Amino acid sequence: MTEKALTSFVVAREKKQVTMTRIFNAPRELVFKICKDIKLIPQWWGNRDRTLAVDKMDFKPGGAWRYIQKDDSGSEYVFSGPYREIVLPERIVSTYKAPSGQELIKTYVFEEKNERTKLSDIRAFQTVEDLEGTLKAGMELGMRASMERLAELVEKIQNRQPEQYIIPPL
Repeated sequence: MTEKALTSFVVAREKKQVTMTRIFNAPRELVFKICKDIKLIPQWWGNRDRTLAVDKMDFKPGGAWRYIQKDDSGSEYVFSGPYREIVLPERIVSTYKAPSGQELIKTYVFEEKNERTKLSDIRAFQTVEDLEGTLKAGMELGMRASMERLAELVEKIQNRQPEQYIIPPL
């Protein structure tokens, strides 16, 4: 199966929403921990051709996050927002402010399915125009890259390759 087949990408223009879903061969708690671990996020979030630094991460409702991506030319792209809701290990809801200044609501939903995890990344836009602009800017490629990189990291951690992956408790 190809990566594209493993990850679904659905645009619901009437809801002003995009949902990307992927099944991971790992328990929900592990996938959730990786998605909130400040040391592991740079290893899976975003495109492969960019580096990521977690500049700020106060993982609690009302706390804030700020990630800085850099491309090969040194250009920086800042993503940030406050956390709105966190339910361990089921859901993370935050505001997502893109480098363009556009804001949306981003929700990760973690569902346990037969010792596997279904992760849904749901992006709710304020307008259809915001949704269309983000799609034209390459949103799907970036989201797919993140899901693929996350799947690779989950597999490495499960196989303990290398041993430096130590996941703190929830």
